[in-house]
Amino acid sequence: MAGDDRLRLFCALRLPAAALEELGAWQARHLPGGVRAVERDNLHVTLAFLGSRPSGDLGPVADELRAAAAGAGPIVLQPERYHETRSVGMIVYGDPGGAATALADELGVRLERRGLYRRERRPWLPHVTVARFRERPRLGPPIEALGAVSPSDAAVYSSVLRPTGAQYVVLESTAFGEGTQTMGGR
Repeated sequence: MAGDDRLRLFCALRLPAAALEELGAWQARHLPGGVRAVERDNLHVTLAFLGSRPSGDLGPVADELRAAAAGAGPIVLQPERYHETRSVGMIVYGDPGGAATALADELGVRLERRGLYRRERRPWLPHVTVARFRERPRLGPPIEALGAVSPSDAAVYSSVLRPTGAQYVVLESTAFGEGTQTMGGR
């Protein structure tokens, strides 16, 4: 890929298999027809959405994610509520230890300092988008059965738009503490 090609990039916390299974079962129980469940492989907690960027930005974005994740403490997210916007349904999580919020803040500062990102004015909200819809269904499904989530690692994703919806591709991932795995692209 040439450095001037464009990628839709975002950084996110990846969820372990057990959490993905639990969320998938929850979706099957509580999302009615007409509501499109987000596919298992697309479930994540976004840290920063960078949008369309030159592909040459992938290396610097991954570097900043690695640096921010290297100082991250153990992350445990507690499900708090289901919430809908105009086009998505999400499970909102609390961050009782503050480690996920600290990681999102550190990453935002690092990316902004390099001119790769502009942080939003509103505070970061840890959530997993579980549903998409054209018309807001105004659901109120229970979340009591959902357990705490400890993300497995953090990753830089590319969002590839397809007629059937976006496909999220992990380009690079990094463990909390130290260590990186290249999933492609570098």
